[in-house]
Amino acid sequence: MSSEAPVPVPRTAVPLGISDPVEQARAELKAALAAIEEKANVPRRVGRVVDERVAQARAFNRRNPALAAVAVVVGAVAIGAAVWGAVRLYTR
Repeated sequence: MSSEAPVPVPRTAVPLGISDPVEQARAELKAALAAIEEKANVPRRVGRVVDERVAQARAFNRRNPALAAVAVVVGAVAIGAAVWGAVRLYTR
């Protein structure tokens, strides 16, 4: 008896050791559909990236709170200047 836990198979992979051709085809189809869903689900992918960036920003804020505050102020000034410039161009 092995003390190691089995490695879970991702949804987009076909498990090894399937001998029945029908079951193999079903497993391949299921994996292909899962891969298509994963690739085409843009909102979920964007959500994952946003979650990762938020975690990175929080970690940066914990490491360097003063630098994070400066980055927020600089970002706000840059956005404000861009909006001001766009409004100025539009009103002329």
